[in-house]
Amino acid sequence: MSECNHDCGSCSENCAERQNPADFKESLNEMSSVKKVIGVVSGKGGVGKSLVTAMMAVTLNRRGYNTAVLDADVTGPSIPKVFGVKERAQANEFGLLPARTKSGIDIMSINMLLENDDDPVVWRGPIIAGTVKQFWTDVIWTDVDYMFVDMPPGTGDVPLTVFQSLPLDGIIIVTSPQELVSMIVAKAVNMAKMMNIPILGVVENMSYVQCPDCGKKIQVFGESHLEEAAAKYDLQILGRIPMTPDLSRVCDQGVIELFEGDWMEHAADVIEKIEEDAE
Repeated sequence: MSECNHDCGSCSENCAERQNPADFKESLNEMSSVKKVIGVVSGKGGVGKSLVTAMMAVTLNRRGYNTAVLDADVTGPSIPKVFGVKERAQANEFGLLPARTKSGIDIMSINMLLENDDDPVVWRGPIIAGTVKQFWTDVIWTDVDYMFVDMPPGTGDVPLTVFQSLPLDGIIIVTSPQELVSMIVAKAVNMAKMMNIPILGVVENMSYVQCPDCGKKIQVFGESHLEEAAAKYDLQILGRIPMTPDLSRVCDQGVIELFEGDWMEHAADVIEKIEEDAE
């Protein structure tokens, strides 16, 4: 064990003097109101966390809830792109103001603070983690029923910061059909358990391609191992998202709010039940 620097927020050791994760919770801006916070995570990159985050926000928004997206993937932000948001973030004397999409979803992302969308964020971990905290503490989130946090991959500084600093009501794990799914899920599950965060379930992205003529589902990456992983870790399967040209198109064109498909409906049911269980 290395010498203790007394910064439990950046340490994974389980020593006797370690503070409770609840001690690190950050307060919202005094003008903000957020009822439920859901993290969207994965043990590796490239599996579609941003897609799932956006689709969840859209699905709950279609059900009449006020939804928001906090883009915590500071070095690889894609939320503004899929929603077609190009304007820079504004501010007033009380804090930062999130952008609002065409259907009324509030979003905040580092790309909204950069001069150019393609400017790289070449920052060290603590600065990135601090920025994510500020998206929670300094942004004025107005009457949000469900906030979805698009997390960066892995178990580093930023996921740890989100788990410790934000009052997460649960996480959704995103994965893909390949055999390494078990490892991806295991990393996310184990971190959530360490931080005492409820796991709502798992979503499989790029699950299949459906033939437009006969309707047959073709498993491009081979047989899915999702059931095995879900059973091993006692997880609920929340949905399977296919690979479709239409879904790719609405993302590329920045009109994810126009996606057609019921793939996220079961996940939305589970999230709504959080509210019911709390009553």
